[in-house]
Amino acid sequence: QVQLVESGGGLAQPGGSLRLSCATSRRTFASDFMGWFRQAPGKEREFVAATRWSEGFTIYTDSVKGRFTISRDNAKNTVYLQIDSLKPEDTAVYYCAAAQTRAEIASKPRYWGQGTQVTVSS
Repeated sequence: QVQLVESGGGLAQPGGSLRLSCATSRRTFASDFMGWFRQAPGKEREFVAATRWSEGFTIYTDSVKGRFTISRDNAKNTVYLQIDSLKPEDTAVYYCAAAQTRAEIASKPRYWGQGTQVTVSS
């Protein structure tokens, strides 16, 4: 079983930055790919970004390219999501996820965190 715990959300002003963290209890073959999703009020959950523990692989959804950066610290079993130039439309619950394959991490990850709220407002 893989446990994921997010942190780092909160209230931020437009134009500001936040860094979300996702700590995982263990790294396994089944959780080789790590990703972030978000769900805004009244909207479906959407894929944001993904990376892989074992190589420098990263992917982003088009709407966040240039503002979001996903990274990992293998020694700490932690994945990060740096969000810059925050916009009100970034307001959402952000979820960390883990999966075995590239296809799964962008669509139906096996493991999920509990989510962390990000609110962008002046």
